[in-house]
Amino acid sequence: MTAGPTDLLREATDRLTRLTADAEAGALDAAIDLMVACIDAGGVIHTFGTGHSEAFAMEIAGRAGGLIPTNRFALRDIVLRGDRDVDVLTAALEREPWVVDELMATVPVGEHDAFMIASNSGVNGSIVGTALWAKEHGHRVIAVTSLAHTARVEPKHPSGKRLSEVADVVIDNLAPYGDTTLELDGGIGAGAVSSITAAYIAQLLTLGAASRIVDRGEVPPMYISANIPGGDEHNSVLEDRYRGRIRRGD
Repeated sequence: MTAGPTDLLREATDRLTRLTADAEAGALDAAIDLMVACIDAGGVIHTFGTGHSEAFAMEIAGRAGGLIPTNRFALRDIVLRGDRDVDVLTAALEREPWVVDELMATVPVGEHDAFMIASNSGVNGSIVGTALWAKEHGHRVIAVTSLAHTARVEPKHPSGKRLSEVADVVIDNLAPYGDTTLELDGGIGAGAVSSITAAYIAQLLTLGAASRIVDRGEVPPMYISANIPGGDEHNSVLEDRYRGRIRRGD
C-alpha cells in the first residue's frame, strides 16, 4: 500500500513533538538568549535562506505575531538593490560563494545585529559564505539545518565548512537525508518535512524570545496583524524605531 495523508501526519507530528520536548527542556535557550541580547542592545535580527529555506526567514521577519526588529534578505537583492541583471538569478546561484560580498553590500547591518540562517543541506556556497561573513564581522549566528543531511554531503564553499560548523548555535530541523519521510511504490520519495519543522522552529524561537521579555515585566516589540483595526498604526510606531534598518514588502 502506498503512503497516504495519515503517514505524513505521523512523520510531521513525531518531529514537531520532539521539537516541543526539546524546547521545553531548554534546547533552544541558547538561541533565545542570543535573540534577546540582540534586541536588548538595540540590534536587528537578520534572517536568510535560499530555496525553500527562505520560508524560515519569512516566518521570522515581518509577520503578525513576530518580532519587529527583524530583517529578511534574499539572493534576489543583488538585482533589486544591487547592480546585477535579472538573468543572474538562476537555481545555481545559491551554490556560488562569490555572491556573498555583493549580497551583503545590500543589507543594512549594524554593530549589534545577529543572524539567523536556514539551510536544510547547510553546504551551499551562499549559505556558508554568509555565515562566515557574519562571523568575520563580529556577529553571532544561529543556524537551522538538517544534521542528518548535512553530514552526508560535501560542502560547496571553498572553506570546506558546513553551516553547522560556522554558527554559534545550531538547531536541527530533524529532516532526514534527502528531506522526504515517505516512500511511494517504486521507491519514490515524498513527504518532505524541512519546511514544516523550520516554520515551527521559527515560531518556537519567536515565542521564547517574546516570553523572556514579558517575564521580566517588559513589552516585547511584536507585530499585530495589519488586517485588524489599529494594526497598521501599532506596527508603524514600532517600525519607526528601526527605520532604515529593517525592510518590508519584498
